[in-house]
Amino acid sequence: MGQLNLPAKIPRLDLHHKLVFSEILTMGLDSMRADKVRAAMTALGMAVGTAALILVVTVALTGKSYVLAQIDAVGTNVIWAEYNGVSSAGTSTGIADYLTIQDMETVERQVPGIAEASPVFNSHQRMVVGSGKEKEILVLAVDPEYRTIRRIVVSSGRFFDAQDDNSGSKVAVITDALALGTFGSVDLALGQRIKIHEVPFTIIGTFHESVDTMGRSEVETDTVLVPYKIARSMTGSNYVNQIYFSMARSARIPEATAEIHDVIASRHRPESTYNVSNMTEVLKLAKKTANAFTAVLLLFAAVTLIAAGVGIMNIMLSTVHSRIHEIGVRMAIGATRRAILLQFLVEAVLIALLGGIVGIIVGLAVPIGVQVFGKIDLTISPTSAFIALFVSCLVGVAFGITPANNASRLDPVECLRHE
Repeated sequence: MGQLNLPAKIPRLDLHHKLVFSEILTMGLDSMRADKVRAAMTALGMAVGTAALILVVTVALTGKSYVLAQIDAVGTNVIWAEYNGVSSAGTSTGIADYLTIQDMETVERQVPGIAEASPVFNSHQRMVVGSGKEKEILVLAVDPEYRTIRRIVVSSGRFFDAQDDNSGSKVAVITDALALGTFGSVDLALGQRIKIHEVPFTIIGTFHESVDTMGRSEVETDTVLVPYKIARSMTGSNYVNQIYFSMARSARIPEATAEIHDVIASRHRPESTYNVSNMTEVLKLAKKTANAFTAVLLLFAAVTLIAAGVGIMNIMLSTVHSRIHEIGVRMAIGATRRAILLQFLVEAVLIALLGGIVGIIVGLAVPIGVQVFGKIDLTISPTSAFIALFVSCLVGVAFGITPANNASRLDPVECLRHE
């Protein structure tokens, strides 16, 4: 009886006629080496999808970190209060019920946990420089604590302190933009004398906000800060437009916000309304927006991975069809349906894993390169690489199971007849 000639790529069976996993792995690698172009082109789609997944996570985390850093720079422990008007048009009086300096003082006494507070009184004035040059400016009358509460950055000179405020010193701090436009530089602005409402002030410093609020704060481009007590003595009014509070503990912010509102409301007419807000809601909204943005980007990456998985499935179905005779020979010499299924499933996973590894390398190399050579601070998550590797294997299993199952269900006799 003649000896059956087996294909060279079919490994020796063990005593129980079952392929061990190491043999299945070897067969998968041999199959990939036998058709390198097919394996490489199939893995390419997975590489693109995996790289996209990592890049999406990097972009999303970087964007989220940037937004949260901007909010933190404004101050997450800050509470502000402002007058909103009356609750209805049918009130008996049209007289405005503005906040007062006494409101701030009462809140400081009655609400525990307040670290600092500052009123803000704003008015648009004309600033006179030198021999008569005039410029329209915004004057903000504030306390020295305003600097730390609002995280104001002093570019040159200094900010006025409690001694300046208490002694009635006529000093001013102006924005960098105003200093550049009026005096040519922030340093040249120091010591210059300006007149506001016919009152002379000496510029002792220049400043800018810690982050660009793009017009969403009380500070404008041409803004002059002066001590509140000086402004009050000039106007004779104790009304203020806003009051800022900073809390010693962030955990107290929600509770303190409600308490501040109650204290202020109790000091004014029932129909008057006041807005007392903090950055907590803004922070929550920013996080929700960032998470939604991340979800949308991940959806695009998932579509890419699914497309790559479909490509793997199509190639594996074609591979099964082209290797029907080999499958029949293996079944004839004792290979079980489970061994056949595992063989093609492992091959699909190996292709997906190869693409995943390449994708991880590219997905990490791009942001690292941008960070090193572009000097751009990016948030790179090593965890995303492990997740991407896991997803690659999962895609290989999900889209490789159908071809592998088809191969395991073939009739050995029909396979041997196939040419």
